Amino acid sequence: MRRITHLTFILVALSVLTLAPVALARQAGGSGSIYETYREVADQLIDAALADSFAYDRLAELTDTFGPRISGSRNLEDAIDWIIEEMNADGLDNVRGEAVMVPHWVRGEETLMMIEPRVADLRILGLGGTIGTAPEGITGEVLVVNSYDELEARAEEARGKIVLYNVAFTTYGQTVQYRSTGAIRAAEVGAVASLIRSVGPVSLSTPHTGAMRYSDEVPRIPHAALTMEDAMMMQRMQDRGQRIVVRLNMDDVWLPDAPSRNVMGEIVGSEFPDEIVVLGGHIDSWDVGTGAMDDAGGVVAAWEALRLMKELGLRARRTIRVVGWTNEENGGRGGAGYRDAHRDQLDDHILAMESDAGVFKPRGFGFSGSDAAFEIVREVGRLLDRIESGAITRGGGGADIGPIMREGVPGMGLSVDGSRYFWYHHTPADTVDKLDPRDMGLCVAAMAVMAYVVADMDERLPR
Repeated sequence: MRRITHLTFILVALSVLTLAPVALARQAGGSGSIYETYREVADQLIDAALADSFAYDRLAELTDTFGPRISGSRNLEDAIDWIIEEMNADGLDNVRGEAVMVPHWVRGEETLMMIEPRVADLRILGLGGTIGTAPEGITGEVLVVNSYDELEARAEEARGKIVLYNVAFTTYGQTVQYRSTGAIRAAEVGAVASLIRSVGPVSLSTPHTGAMRYSDEVPRIPHAALTMEDAMMMQRMQDRGQRIVVRLNMDDVWLPDAPSRNVMGEIVGSEFPDEIVVLGGHIDSWDVGTGAMDDAGGVVAAWEALRLMKELGLRARRTIRVVGWTNEENGGRGGAGYRDAHRDQLDDHILAMESDAGVFKPRGFGFSGSDAAFEIVREVGRLLDRIESGAITRGGGGADIGPIMREGVPGMGLSVDGSRYFWYHHTPADTVDKLDPRDMGLCVAAMAVMAYVVADMDERLPR
C-alpha cells in the first residue's frame, strides 16, 4: 500500500525546490497574498493527489475487508485497529484511539409478508434503534397516508393498524422527518407499527435505513422502511379500495453501551504545535452496505491529505490532525466525546473541517465563522480554482464537528456534487464502486490545500 513511486520521488524533489517562495514570504513578514505565497505548494498537493488512485485503493481495502461498521460491532473496532496500524506505517504523529462509549443496537432477522390482496415477501430494513416485534410478529391491516396532516385527519382509521407513510422525496431535510418521528406520530393515534417509504429519490428495490427516535409519552412501536416500489404499490392498492394485510416480524434488539474509539493521527506543527486544524469524517457506518460513501470516503480522503503532506515534506506551522469520529450514525457520541476530551484545547482549534456527503466531485466548502475568517478562506479557495473546487459559501460544518463548533471553533464542510448521494445513502448499495477514483483525488486535493494553508499562515484564522 505505501509504495513510493518514481512520480512520488519527483514530487518530493520538486517540493524542496519550490518551497522557497513560501519561506521567503515568511521572512518578509507574509508580504505576499495568500494566493501568491501558497500557489506552488497548492499545485504540488493537487498534482500529488491526482497522480494515482492511492486513496481510492485504500478506501476499497478498508471497506472490502471490514464491511459494515455499525457502532458496537467487531467490524468497527477491527477497522479502527487497522487504521491505527496503517497511520503509524505512514509515519503520522501521535496516532491513537480515544475511548468513547457508544450505543449498541443490533439488527436481527426482519421480514414483511403481504397476505392480502396477494401473498408476497417484501423487502424492508428496520430503522436504526427500532424495537423488535413479539416472536409471533404483528399481523395487521395497512393504512397508507401521505403526510402527518393526513394521518391526523384519519386518526380514527389508524387505530390498531400498521401505518405506512408513502411520502415522496423532496429534500432530505423535509422527508427525513417521517423516518425520525414517524413511529411517535403513528403511536399517538394508536397504530401498532409504522412503515415508511424509503427516504431517497431513486430506488432499484433498495430500502434505506437510518436513525429514528421514540418518545416516553407514547408506546414504542416497530418502525421499518419499505422500498419505494412497494410503498407506491400499496398506495395504488388502497386507492383501488383493496384491503392490504401484512405480517411484520423483527428481531432487532438493544444491548448495553459498548466501548469504541475516535481514531486520529497528526502532523505536528513546526512553530505552533498546540494550535490545531482538525479534519475528517466518521468511521462508523450503518450495518448495510460497506459505508464507502457514508463515510469511510471522508475519513480516507482527510487521511490521504496528511499522508501526501508527509510524503512531500510539508510541515505546517500549526498541527494538522485527521480524525475518524465514531458513532455519527446513531448517537453522535464521537463528536461529543472529542469535544469533552479536548475541551481545554478548543480555544486553540483554529478550524474544523468535515467531509460527510460522499467523495464525489468537489465544488468547494461551506464555512461558518467570522466575516474576517470568511474572507481569508475565500482567498484560500482561489488556490483550488484550477480544479473547480474553490467556491466558498456561507454556512457549513457537519454532525461530528458540530459539538466543537458550538464552542466557538470555526467550521467548514466539503461541498460536493450531491446528485447521486441519496440514491445509495443508508442502503446495501453504499459500496466503493459508486465512487470515482479521480473525484476522490479531487476531494483529497481540496482538503489538503485548505488544511495546509490555514495551518501554515502567519496569523491564525480569526474568530
